Amino acid sequence: MADADRMRLRAAALSLHDDEGVRDKPDRKADVFADLGSPVSPLRLRPAAATPSSSSSSAGSSKSPALGNAAAAAVGRGAGAARGNQSGELEGSNPPRPPGHRRSGSGPLIFSGGSSSTGSVGGCGAGGSTASSPLTNALPTGNICPSGRVAGAAAAPQPPRTRPVVLGSGTGHYGHGSIMRGGSGSAGGVTPARSSIGAGPLHSNSSRSPASCPAPPPASSAGLQEITNAGNELYKKGRYGEALRYYDRAVTMCPDSAACRGNRAAALIGLGRLAEAFRECEEAVRLDPASSRAHGRLASLWLRFGMVDKARMHFTLIGSANQSDHAEWQKLHDVESHQGRCIDARKIGDWKSVLREADAAIANGADSSQLLLALRSEALLRLHKLEEADSTITSLLKLDNASLPSMPTTLSGMAADSYVLIVQAQVNMAFGRFDSAVALAEKARLIDRGNSEVEGILNNVRLVAMARADGNDLFKAGKFAEASIAYGEGLKYEPSNPVLYCNRAACWSKLGRWAKAVEDCNEALRVQPNYTKALLRRAASYAKLERWADCVRDYEVLCKDLPGDTEVAEALFHAQVALKTTRGEEVSNMKFGGEVEAVTSLEQLRDAIHSPGVSVLYFMATMNQQCAQIAPYVDSLCSECPLVNFLKVNVDESPMVARAENVRVVPTFKIYKDGTRVKEMICPSLQVLRYSVRHYAVSSS
Repeated sequence: MADADRMRLRAAALSLHDDEGVRDKPDRKADVFADLGSPVSPLRLRPAAATPSSSSSSAGSSKSPALGNAAAAAVGRGAGAARGNQSGELEGSNPPRPPGHRRSGSGPLIFSGGSSSTGSVGGCGAGGSTASSPLTNALPTGNICPSGRVAGAAAAPQPPRTRPVVLGSGTGHYGHGSIMRGGSGSAGGVTPARSSIGAGPLHSNSSRSPASCPAPPPASSAGLQEITNAGNELYKKGRYGEALRYYDRAVTMCPDSAACRGNRAAALIGLGRLAEAFRECEEAVRLDPASSRAHGRLASLWLRFGMVDKARMHFTLIGSANQSDHAEWQKLHDVESHQGRCIDARKIGDWKSVLREADAAIANGADSSQLLLALRSEALLRLHKLEEADSTITSLLKLDNASLPSMPTTLSGMAADSYVLIVQAQVNMAFGRFDSAVALAEKARLIDRGNSEVEGILNNVRLVAMARADGNDLFKAGKFAEASIAYGEGLKYEPSNPVLYCNRAACWSKLGRWAKAVEDCNEALRVQPNYTKALLRRAASYAKLERWADCVRDYEVLCKDLPGDTEVAEALFHAQVALKTTRGEEVSNMKFGGEVEAVTSLEQLRDAIHSPGVSVLYFMATMNQQCAQIAPYVDSLCSECPLVNFLKVNVDESPMVARAENVRVVPTFKIYKDGTRVKEMICPSLQVLRYSVRHYAVSSS
């Protein structure tokens, strides 16, 4: 794409607009220019170029204080370009521009009908302003050099002409366009250029968007506006992926536009791709350091990452331009306070306070902070809530901020990045993922060499992993006593590791030391209450010790957690039979794994409901849709509760039985215990049915 075309697109990019809203919405024209040119703007970070007091351009600038800085900068750049290239063309061999000057300047482009074919008005490229007449038109940004020549700062103004001034399409050598008299032909020897710009390829990220999104219009000034408007409409509807496709296109056409970059960042934030959004915001700030919207969006992202100091810096740069952002300042203050109290609580081992303060900081806006999630996970680990600790680490690993700068915070002298890895290592070790734990701890030491806490944790993790590996090898070799000693060595370095306790319990079981096995399973379950393997081993050990009530209790929990496991269901059945036998109850009619029995006569019904134990009577109809849906669930409950007698009555085939039980609606369930009806449910939900059946099944044992 020619330089003139590229610059013209920059001008168009800064004229884009959208609706009012929060800072994460796409940028408007009013937001882009909110602070530019103001003598009291807090974000005037670029040094202003010196403006000769006697020049006509300074006089023109003084008439519009809001635009004075941009015009002064344009004069300085125009003079430099005149010395470097007499034709006024933008070439790669031009001398370097002064610090802070950019080709896509933030100030507006000013031109007047009184300029001649030899006098040019530049906004951000090679031209310099020579017009002294009042402003008759202003574009957001751009560079218009009709002749290619750059006039001096004190050049005399040309007499005004009556012919209208229109913005031509420009050429490959001159800025954003040419001033063409009468709208056609050439002026001052300038040859008319092409009238349009060819469409470029889509941005590489556009492949993420749905294929059904309409193709953007061709690339041109008007096309850029249409593309952005289409993206804005999709954004308002929450269709961020489709909006991103349009914003990608706009960035491809105008990569130096802060507004286009900001729009793309807004869509990425909506999609949760925060690291990409962060990079777009940084680029927007680099392109336009005076953009309060870009600084505000970047500050909000830093706050979400939990980096309060960096968020404060960007909020401060916005200054008085956004007094309405008091809520953002309050969020920053709340996050900072809760995070500080969280770190202080960790120093004294107050893990409940650590968890409470971490949750409060996350709720107040730091929802993507690796540090806070790591603090939360460590607190849950110390409070023996391993499943929650592991799920928190999983959330941390899903965060889209791995490529962000390192966190500056330290915890008791440990770098925050190292601390996050150490917590991950400890959670992995608690779940028996020892190899991963060692790798994470070693990575933490590379980040934080010389830290005694990191070194100590790494040594512990290595020793525990080695003890577990030795114990496994000995167990496989049938050396159960030696294996129990190896697991015990690991527990010296990690006294609360449930995996090592459960493994040693397996050794005691092999050695016939059932009481010792129960003790180690108790320790494992104290740390991790829902540890399935420890529950299985303890239930089996209870059975060997003939502690049937405890055995039934463990197997009932396991049946609830593993509803489809027939081995667990059968073990529960035998434990219940043994328990009833020790109590002297009748067990001759008990059977395991039977199907739902069909009842077709009143005599059969009376025998079933008056038998000892719990019976569930299910009234159904063959053509009833709800009965057809609930039938498989009844079969599942029959397997899950082997001590319960399940009976069904087809009301179409056995209407006398239905009338005897006064059943008029199906499905209907009646629960009998030792011959007495204790519960009746008409069209119950699956949850209510399961709860009721299990409740009476447990009470019967």
